[in-house]
Amino acid sequence: MEFTFTIIYLVIIATIIEINTILFSITGIKRPVSRFQVISLMTGTGFTTGESELILGHPFRRKLGIFLILFGAFSFAVIISSLSNILSNNVLTPRVLYIEAGLIFLFFLLKLPFFQKFLSDKFKKKSEKTFEIYELPVSQILLTNETDHLLEIKIDEKSSYIRKSINEFIHKDEDILVLFLMRGDLRIRNKLTHCKVQAGDRLLVYGDKQLIEEKFREEIKKAERETI
Repeated sequence: MEFTFTIIYLVIIATIIEINTILFSITGIKRPVSRFQVISLMTGTGFTTGESELILGHPFRRKLGIFLILFGAFSFAVIISSLSNILSNNVLTPRVLYIEAGLIFLFFLLKLPFFQKFLSDKFKKKSEKTFEIYELPVSQILLTNETDHLLEIKIDEKSSYIRKSINEFIHKDEDILVLFLMRGDLRIRNKLTHCKVQAGDRLLVYGDKQLIEEKFREEIKKAERETI
């Protein structure tokens, strides 16, 4: 009976992981990253500062994170402290099976595309009504459709844009906006379009994804090579 309860409880943990992976992906995180985030929250391992900002910066992810941390702590206590010896009796084991059946039903419900879209729209509407714009993640504010793109462009000494002002290579009729320029610790916004670009500068650009990738093709390729 103890072995049966342990197997059932491990299945419950796996189901909880998959349910929360889907919920995280609905909020805009890619599925493989979502699963890693869920496991990290449950186990308290592999969670970096950047990842914590990704969770804390979104209202629904924070709530999911709180649940996963608490559930992970409880599960650790159940498994390590052998609480299954107390819980896995003839009365509770059927109840645990009912819980698992309910979780499996919820998991398959969340796998349905129309239900995911329903939740995504509901989360978005609730965020717009409940939270101020500065409380929402950047992606939810700026990246509202597939063509929107936000990217940091690093300018090196071989870039064709060096010693050119921004308005010389980004024209007014192009759907690209430079939000600011970083030069060392200095962030330049004032009269930005007339600022001449220097080696080492970083531009935060926002606009049409295809246009950004075409205009900064060489800079993007070099950045990708550096990350390999």
